[in-house]
Amino acid sequence: MAFTRRTTHVAPATAESIAAAAACLRAGGLVAMPTETVYGLAADATSDAAVAGIYAAKGRPTFNPLIAHVLDVAAARRQGAFTPEADKLAEAFWPGPLTLVAPAAPSCRVSLLARAGLDTLAIRVPAHETARALIEAAQTPLVAPSANRSGRVSPTTAAHVLADLEGRVDLILDSGPSRHGLESTIVACLVQGPTLLRPGAIAREAIEGVLQAPLAVRDKATRAPNAPGQLQSHYAPRARVRTEATDVESDEAALDFAGALAESAAAARLDLSPNGDLVEAASNLFAYLRALDETGAPRIAAAPVPHRGLGAAINDRLKRAAASREA
Repeated sequence: MAFTRRTTHVAPATAESIAAAAACLRAGGLVAMPTETVYGLAADATSDAAVAGIYAAKGRPTFNPLIAHVLDVAAARRQGAFTPEADKLAEAFWPGPLTLVAPAAPSCRVSLLARAGLDTLAIRVPAHETARALIEAAQTPLVAPSANRSGRVSPTTAAHVLADLEGRVDLILDSGPSRHGLESTIVACLVQGPTLLRPGAIAREAIEGVLQAPLAVRDKATRAPNAPGQLQSHYAPRARVRTEATDVESDEAALDFAGALAESAAAARLDLSPNGDLVEAASNLFAYLRALDETGAPRIAAAPVPHRGLGAAINDRLKRAAASREA
């Protein structure tokens, strides 16, 4: 699918630029918007043509579904059929970085192309003030995958978006760095019960605390995902990534955690959190992967990160970044 060359404008997220962005979206255009997770590439979720523009701009496979973003729980229920468990999670975590996968409701207006032809829907209510203002001004659900070329490192600043998508999108709204720096957690709430599809900015333990039950986990990468972020190779820099590294080789840059690689002779080293704070590490992950990639090092050695709390999501992203590109 070929993309249409566009003139890309970058603007601070003011009331005027948000109004202009909403008009662009209603006309079928593409707008990169900040969210509390990462920057998203937004389009009218009800328009097949606009959704096709996202797939073309990102070079994203059309079998990989998109997340629909709406303003509130009532709007979400018009698009998806919620189970009691989905209702509990929506009440606890929305607005916020949680995506729910639910059966599409009879009243669902989200494009079948955005749903990758599935009878389910991935949906969330974002918390970021700019994203919410844009949804309200556009007066339509917005699909908004990460605003980067498909499979690459997710963007946490407007500059990251411009580096990947200049000429492919109409407008980039700049609200500064993303707060979480890690995509939403995805939970499927279907007939078989709640299942964690992708760890993210809300820890599994917090979700289980609301449900008062353990989550089933789908941890096997797939070629036919029912939600974003499930492909084996994803979130990848150009450099090869080596995980759980306890040393750094001469051709590697170092993605450190809590100083584990501080004594190495790496030409470039960035520490996700010198104090071992997983929240700080999550917020720095994608920006630091991009920065190390820009050094030109052919490989990146990533220090071990604990698997508890947000560490599960960080390790998920590192595993996918390190996966074989031929998979």
